[in-house]
Amino acid sequence: MHRAAGLFARGMMRGMGQGGPFGRHGGPGRGGDGEGFGRGHGHGGRGRGRGGRMFGQGELRLLLLSLLTQDSRHGYDLIKGIEDLTGGAYAPSPGVVYPTLSLLVDEGLIAEAAGDTARKVFVATEAGRAETAARADEIDAIITRLKALAEATSREASPPVMRAMANLKLALKGRVFAAGFDESVAHRIADILDDAARSIERL
Repeated sequence: MHRAAGLFARGMMRGMGQGGPFGRHGGPGRGGDGEGFGRGHGHGGRGRGRGGRMFGQGELRLLLLSLLTQDSRHGYDLIKGIEDLTGGAYAPSPGVVYPTLSLLVDEGLIAEAAGDTARKVFVATEAGRAETAARADEIDAIITRLKALAEATSREASPPVMRAMANLKLALKGRVFAAGFDESVAHRIADILDDAARSIERL
């Protein structure tokens, strides 16, 4: 019985903390130009929903170019700028940002600018500005999507919701490991949680 209770509790905790409606947007992961959701840096990950991608082909390149038309920046500034757009939910990895900057330099769309740090600072060229002007609608769509992610993340991190989730986890853990826990209690707990889920969906 104790082993069954432990399995039930671990399943509940995993269901609440990962992949559920209140889970984080992916883990610490990103990939190439189609990098995914998640904090931190790395490879792989998710985007635009489960199994999707954060950026379509060429979208990260276009976004970086757009940011460099606004001001001269180095690579870390660009990573931080994208992270700020998403409300901290996502940041591209240096492993994809710096090669993309090199590509933009090769294309003549950005160039190194004078800076007072050891980091390379880039700025858009006239050709780069012309491309962003011609593709303004695409850029607006990308930025709108990133800002929507920021809004969703802000809702998910709502203090009252996080507090209620923490209380629920504690209550579940306490009841599962208390005396008298059996299959009938497990079904009653599941029914309560199912009812709560349906009530939330109807809000």
